[in-house]
Amino acid sequence: MTRLFYDRHAARFFAVLMLAMVLVLSACGQKIWASDEAIAVARYQHGGAAELTLVTIMNYGTNRGDHTALFINGSERILFDPAGSWQLPQIPERNDVHFGMRPDAVASFYLSHVRPSHYAVVQRLVVAPEVAEQAKLLALQAGPVPPARCAAVTSRLLRDLPGLGSIKGTFFPQVLMRDFAQIAGVQSYELHHDDPEIYAKVQQVQRPL
Repeated sequence: MTRLFYDRHAARFFAVLMLAMVLVLSACGQKIWASDEAIAVARYQHGGAAELTLVTIMNYGTNRGDHTALFINGSERILFDPAGSWQLPQIPERNDVHFGMRPDAVASFYLSHVRPSHYAVVQRLVVAPEVAEQAKLLALQAGPVPPARCAAVTSRLLRDLPGLGSIKGTFFPQVLMRDFAQIAGVQSYELHHDDPEIYAKVQQVQRPL
């Protein structure tokens, strides 16, 4: 009787444990799918040249990258934030692709990541309009991205684009950042939380090229 009691409790515990594991795994790469109507309302044309902006969130303590994201500016400006946690209620998302990236939304993204523990390296590259559109399509096909794969997925996306085949596949944001820096025409900026002109610099890195 005692053994039966413990067996039942063990079975219940195992069932609860398995359910918890399923819930955790289901949260990884969770699908988010904004409606066509929400995206149509939010769409934002930034102007200027078509460009790719690689953002690497660097850790002061380890001198390593903790996150990779990619702004794509073509027929509209979007953010590919693979496995990212940034959100705004008014910004619709489809599987790690955020639409309607107006200046205030972009500023929110930067300032939510730039803090005493982290700074941002922003690398901008002018590309042909068709390259930006191809990047957008690849971003839409890539998500939702599981945790810890932001650099892996972004590096694969970039090296599939014309002229960026030299970028190597990597799981490390700082390695992707260094590879991207070798591409001719890349303009680089850094954003630090203690810079007295941080707000002005956030606006500067958004200005159309």
